[in-house]
Amino acid sequence: MASISDIDKNKLPNHVAIIMDGNGRWAQQHNKERIFGHQNGVSSVREVTEAAAEIGINYLTLYAFSTENWNRPKAEVDALMGLLVSTIHSEVETLNKNKIRLWAIGNLKSLPANCYNELMDAIQQTSKNTRLTLVLALSYSAKWEIIDAVKKISEKAKKNEISTKEIDEKMFASSLCTNGIPDPELLIRTSGEQRISNFLLWQIAYSELYFTEKLWPDFHKEDFFEAICDFQNRERRFGKTSEQIKVNNKQ
Repeated sequence: MASISDIDKNKLPNHVAIIMDGNGRWAQQHNKERIFGHQNGVSSVREVTEAAAEIGINYLTLYAFSTENWNRPKAEVDALMGLLVSTIHSEVETLNKNKIRLWAIGNLKSLPANCYNELMDAIQQTSKNTRLTLVLALSYSAKWEIIDAVKKISEKAKKNEISTKEIDEKMFASSLCTNGIPDPELLIRTSGEQRISNFLLWQIAYSELYFTEKLWPDFHKEDFFEAICDFQNRERRFGKTSEQIKVNNKQ
């Protein structure tokens, strides 16, 4: 198992994104209701956030609730929203103490009013922190985000504010929820599933993918460090050859 001493601080990813999967299965293994898994998953959120801040990661994005999750049983959704409100409320002091800024992406207006208000209040209270930006993806779907960006750009073109010739990758990226946030270099998914599940489809075009069998409540600091070490042992070519990368690294 990796430790913080194994990490090269000069080769850190600027942005790490995580699909936190396996809470329900973890609860089933313990003969508990699914919400028990989500409650224990909060401890992993704390550990990983602390680990990211400790080694110097600048952005950490957590897939907390997808648009598809609204289709789960109402009792589970209500419990999740209640857990989200209570967790955000209780963690603001710790976030400020550790100089961590909270941000959120997704169709946030679809959240229950009390959840939305608690989230916006926490974002405002932590807005001046600069050590790490913790991004929660809530009521988020990459397909929804991309369609929303298309609508924004189309509306501007319709009003003659832009011409179609001006539409490029930069303009499209600036119309996404993650405008101002660098694309993640590393995407981690727990629970052994090896799929993206409609998460940051545009932004992870060149991300390194890391899959682990660990269920999210069992994913701790050392597991996060292990993923970072694995990332640091990979060669990121972006379409170039290994020889070109070696030459560029020498310059």
